[in-house]
Amino acid sequence: MSIAIPNRQLFIDGDWKVPALGKRIPIINPSTQQIIGDIPAATKEDVDAAVAAAKAALSRNKGADWASASGAVRARYLRAIAVKVTEKKPELAKLEAIDCGKPLDEAAWDIDDVAGCFEFYADLAEKLDSKQKAPVSLPMDTFKSYVLKEPIGVVGLITPWNYPMLMATWKVAPALAAGCAAILKPSELASVTCLELGEICKEVGLPPGVLNILTGLGPEAGAPLAVHPDVDKIAFTGSSATGSKIMTAAAQLVKPVSLELGGKSPIVVFEDVDLDKAAEWTIFGCFWTNGQICSATSRLIVHESIATEFLNRIVKWIKNIKISDPLEEGCRLGPVVSEGQYEKVLKFISNAKSEGATILTGGSRPEHLNKGFFVEPTVITDVTTSMQIWREEVFGPVLCVKTFSTEEEAIDLANDTVYGLGSAVISNDLERCERITKAFKAGIVWINCSQPCFTQAPWGGVKRSGFGRELGEWGLDNYLSVKQVTKYISDEPWGWYHSPSKM
Repeated sequence: MSIAIPNRQLFIDGDWKVPALGKRIPIINPSTQQIIGDIPAATKEDVDAAVAAAKAALSRNKGADWASASGAVRARYLRAIAVKVTEKKPELAKLEAIDCGKPLDEAAWDIDDVAGCFEFYADLAEKLDSKQKAPVSLPMDTFKSYVLKEPIGVVGLITPWNYPMLMATWKVAPALAAGCAAILKPSELASVTCLELGEICKEVGLPPGVLNILTGLGPEAGAPLAVHPDVDKIAFTGSSATGSKIMTAAAQLVKPVSLELGGKSPIVVFEDVDLDKAAEWTIFGCFWTNGQICSATSRLIVHESIATEFLNRIVKWIKNIKISDPLEEGCRLGPVVSEGQYEKVLKFISNAKSEGATILTGGSRPEHLNKGFFVEPTVITDVTTSMQIWREEVFGPVLCVKTFSTEEEAIDLANDTVYGLGSAVISNDLERCERITKAFKAGIVWINCSQPCFTQAPWGGVKRSGFGRELGEWGLDNYLSVKQVTKYISDEPWGWYHSPSKM
């Protein structure tokens, strides 16, 4: 199942362009630790070229080619992209798996979601036409008012490495549907499929400059994009630390930002559950995508009366997870994305142990794998709320555990975090689930499950997990500005001042 990595350049103004400084970054397969190709490394000069191309795309033919074209016109391109993504699914899924380490089955699921996301925003682009000039009810019959929704303009989209093509699509699809022109800057740790999106845009004839794709390092490519005066908005998904820097940079130009940042999400399991169903959702919520999910429910809060039996059940489920090269059939846990991430995860585990926590299972490299950045699914008990493992995001397959005795205690533990992205409650008492849902301080709540995500539903957090919402109609609103238009319709003069003609 080997596949060659395409040799791409930067995608600027509808074509492949060699980076201004000619630099490239090696691609390391996280399963083998071997260099399997390279990607172009953009710098400020390339950012300037991409932004200029995006500005030109919006003004070309007085905007008629894209920004002020009908939503139906933009929808045709988005649907064409979706078709191409589906056609290329086998290749794209394999590229995703070997680039970021996620199991092939997961990668294939992601590519289906990419196509579905473009289709969804094609539909919303068409509906946008009918929503223009929506009337506003006024208290004075001498005026009529309506609202226009217009593209924000040139947008910078900075995306992470855990869902390379899908997270890019969450931003690209609504931005294009809205009529914006975009510069996509994916993570240098996993950019291959994002560059293939550029090839797809070429194949479907997307107007030049509407989407530009710059791979490269954050300080050299991401930072110049965030501070560029001709970029009208930044949308970022990634760490809270980087999000704070982007927000600070954008503030200098009063530039809007939307941020989807880190998380340390809770999953609360009550005593009335089916233990096997709850165990599977618990490990799925933490170990899906090799544990590298911003919304991972990595803090298990379990009722004390079932804790011992439930944890025993979880360990049995974990022992049944196939850890292997992502391309192997049946793989359910691959490597983390890089050597740096591998060392970071193991350091978290080591620190937890030194602080007095217990490694119930996992905690090291799987014995049967002597290469690759693999970490066993790890469960840590005897955790206190002051420990690093409880408070900080690991971004790896590590679950920490605390017990509770009352509903109030469970809620307090769940909300004991600076983050607020995801949260989950598992109980057969649906009234209790509703109470917990209202009490959770998070942007997303899952009841009797963890991690399901649908293009139609809003996604985003509160507190230090960021602000703004992606997906659904909320995702489109991210890239639209609202213009009020009010018209005086009376034949009578306004009459506030004395008319000179009557003096």
